[in-house]
Amino acid sequence: MPVSLPYDVSFDLPGYPLLRHPTWRFTTCPTCGGEAERETDTLDTFVDSSWYFARFANPDAADPIDKAAADHWLPVDQYIGGVEHAVLHLLYARFITRALKDEGMVSVAEPFAGLFTQGMVTHETYARQTGEWVEPSQIVLTAEGAARRAVMIDTGEPLVIGDIEKMSKSKKNVVAPEEIFEQYGVDAARLFVMSDSPPERDVQWTTGGVEGAGRFVQRVWAEFDSQADAAPAPENAMRSEELRRATHKIIKAVTESVDQFKFNSGIARLYEFLNLLKTFPATDGSVSGARNEALSVLARLISPFTPHLAEECWVRMGGEGMVVDAPWPVFDPAMATDAELLLPVQVNGKRRGEIRVAPDADEAHVREKALADEGVSVHLAGLTVRKVIVVPGRIVNIVAN
Repeated sequence: MPVSLPYDVSFDLPGYPLLRHPTWRFTTCPTCGGEAERETDTLDTFVDSSWYFARFANPDAADPIDKAAADHWLPVDQYIGGVEHAVLHLLYARFITRALKDEGMVSVAEPFAGLFTQGMVTHETYARQTGEWVEPSQIVLTAEGAARRAVMIDTGEPLVIGDIEKMSKSKKNVVAPEEIFEQYGVDAARLFVMSDSPPERDVQWTTGGVEGAGRFVQRVWAEFDSQADAAPAPENAMRSEELRRATHKIIKAVTESVDQFKFNSGIARLYEFLNLLKTFPATDGSVSGARNEALSVLARLISPFTPHLAEECWVRMGGEGMVVDAPWPVFDPAMATDAELLLPVQVNGKRRGEIRVAPDADEAHVREKALADEGVSVHLAGLTVRKVIVVPGRIVNIVAN
């Protein structure tokens, strides 16, 4: 090093131009003086992908970059990639974009408006005593907790349980997607990866985790499959409003979680909503209208996480077209709040009662209601109230002696 590259190369054919150069490829070894061959793959793949977003603005253009199209679409609104992309691909892309701008091929200096760095999928590592790595599919864990042991399925050979590391072919700590898909389905695998932790953190792959996601998929399908013609009954206005409020709350929660890349939080709320929905059975005709609305919303909300399940549920409930084309549900702010708040009341740090108040109740009303509560007043007998602290929407603390 350094090795000078030739100028008389041809880019007419696909592949590496240096591979076809008549003289540069073959040389003499500087160490032994023998015949040698130079490396012809000199361009990192990250470099290859560091300008294609400008090309994608108009992939049919005759020139490599259609400047008008690139100026219209760039910068890219949201860049999502792993940690290695943040220090490799991002670095190359920013450098090349600035070079393209200097050459007048694009107008932007920065290619990406927003960056979100996602975590990695990790798994335990297993190795023989000789250090040879072993795939998870070849082992069986014989115990739990501190007594956990890993042995080979075929021979019973004891193995060394190593660290939890990023899944990689080199350490063989990978799980074949096909096996997961066959046993639990594609949607369960997607759901687990998104529900286990915030997307910016690493997620440890566990059999128990994907099994839990698989159970959720089955429970959702059972809820749609249980839809039946309920016996006609007058609407239970109070119960229907309860379900409708819960439906608007889940729309708000999942919408915000998707917008903020907090998929695990949104999925957790979907679990809670499904549990609530089961208290409004399909056989109860008095809430059938609110229940049908809730199922329509649920099918659309799960679509980003479990798309195949969502489509089947949409068909099952008689939705028009495909759920992916259906409008995203919109929540009513008034319905997405509780009609009443249940506030705990503490006396000298100990919970002594609870009160129900309107969400917009003023502090004086909350204080008066807390002091009048029967359970609270018993514990204030003979004491002088020194202070009443109202934390809006959360709790009431009374200090007395």
